[in-house]
Amino acid sequence: MNAQVTANNIKPLVISKIQNLDFGTVTLGPGAWTNATISLSQSGVLSCANANVTCAGATTVAQYNVQGSKQSSVQITAPNVTLVNQNDSTQTLTLVTDAPASIVLANSGFPGSNFSVGGSVTVNSDTAAGTYVGTFNVTVDY
Repeated sequence: MNAQVTANNIKPLVISKIQNLDFGTVTLGPGAWTNATISLSQSGVLSCANANVTCAGATTVAQYNVQGSKQSSVQITAPNVTLVNQNDSTQTLTLVTDAPASIVLANSGFPGSNFSVGGSVTVNSDTAAGTYVGTFNVTVDY
């Protein structure tokens, strides 16, 4: 009795960063208020509609490139990020990430397929001034 044998070989995944995420400059308005959310979508659309904040300057989404086997579905994980105020490390904000759950690779190996990660932060009238910085931990898997 014969049995058929099959094997499916796939290329290892390679991920690289193309650009960082930048919300530009957010200016807090006067008075006491809470829960002003500033968001930057995966497609780069900034939402700064709260009357208590003003957004200015150039913005960019985080962008990554992943290479692997053509037509394979790749799952993307991008957990939330703690942003630390560079003037006072006791002050933090949470970046709630906005990433695709998965993508299908358009080709094998180079040039790979790109995807973007945006996100949102919520500020209050008592949010400390300063530049807030954090590091993404984006992973990809078949």
